Amino acid sequence: MNSRIDGVVVRPLVQHVDARGSLTEILRCDWSEYERFGQAVVTVNLPGVIRGWHRHGRQTDRIVVLQGSANVPLYDGRPASPTYRALEEHKLGPDAFALISVPPGVYHGYRTTSQIPAIILNFPTELYDPASPDEERIPYDTPTIPYQW
Repeated sequence: MNSRIDGVVVRPLVQHVDARGSLTEILRCDWSEYERFGQAVVTVNLPGVIRGWHRHGRQTDRIVVLQGSANVPLYDGRPASPTYRALEEHKLGPDAFALISVPPGVYHGYRTTSQIPAIILNFPTELYDPASPDEERIPYDTPTIPYQW
C-alpha cells in the first residue's frame, strides 16, 4: 500500500492476535509519521456516506479505519508539489489495516463501503479551532478532481 503522492505515508499496521483478541499499535512517537499530537478524533461514517473533499493548510491528518471499511481517496492539490494533481485511492478496513498520513494541501475524503458504519480514527497534528478552522472544503462531486465516488 504505497503512495504515489509526495509526503503521503501509508504504514500497514500489524495486529498481534491471540486467544483473547488482538492488540495493534496505531501510532508511535518513534515512527516517521509522528510529528506532534494535536488531538484524537473519531468519525462514525454510516454505510454509503461520502465525506469529501477537504484539505488543511497546516495540519497533517493520520487516519485509520478501525471498523467497517472505507475508500479513502487522496488528491494532491499543492501546485508546488512534484506530484501535483496526482490522485489515488486506498481501501481501508479489516483486510487492509493501515495508517495513512495526509500532509497539508492534499485533499482527502471517505466513503463507507461496508454494510456497517466505518469508525475512523484521526490523530491530527493541530487542535481544531472553531473560530478559525484550518480546513478548506469543496463538494464531493467537484469537476476539479477527476474521481468517481
